[in-house]
Amino acid sequence: MTDADAAFTASLSEFRRRKDAFFATGRGPIHGSALDSFSGLSYYPPDPALVFRLPVEPGTGEETTLQTSTGELRQMQDYGAVTLPFSPPVTLTLYAQPGQTSPASLFVPFRDAGSGSESYGAGRYLDAPVFTQDGRPWVSLDFNLAYHPYCAYGEGWTCPLPPASNWLSVPVRAGERLP
Repeated sequence: MTDADAAFTASLSEFRRRKDAFFATGRGPIHGSALDSFSGLSYYPPDPALVFRLPVEPGTGEETTLQTSTGELRQMQDYGAVTLPFSPPVTLTLYAQPGQTSPASLFVPFRDAGSGSESYGAGRYLDAPVFTQDGRPWVSLDFNLAYHPYCAYGEGWTCPLPPASNWLSVPVRAGERLP
C-alpha cells in the first residue's frame, strides 16, 4: 500500500467512525430498538479507484421533478452531467437546488446493479463538491462516500429517488452497503 492509499484509507475510516458515532446518538435516522443494537453501518472496503475528478457537461439549468419515497415531488435543477470511465462508460446527471447558479456541492442520486441485493434498493446518494478548473466547473465524485438515504433506515423520511437516467448497469461496490 502506498502512502497515498494509506492516507486515503485513514481519512475514510475516520469519516465513517464519525458518521457511526453520530448515528449512535439517536440524532440520525436510527431510533428505538434498532438503536439499541446499532454497532455501526456496513461499508464496502475503501477503493481509491472509485474516486473521480471530472469535468461537468452543462445541463439545461431548468427545474426538474424527482419522485420521492413518499410520493411527494422534489424540485431540483438540472445542473449538468459527468461521464464515468466505467466499462462501459456511464453518465450521471448532477442536481443543484433550484435557483443556485454557483453551488458548492451537487446532489447525485443513483442506483447501480447492486441496488436491492448489496445496497438499498431505491438507490444511494453522493454529494459532489464543485471546483473550477480551466475556467469550467468540475466535480469530485468519491463513491466511497456513497450513502443510503435516511428512508433506508425507517419510516418518516421523504427521500428523492434516482431518475432512470441515473440507473447504472454496473455495480458500484463502494460506500454504504446492506448489513
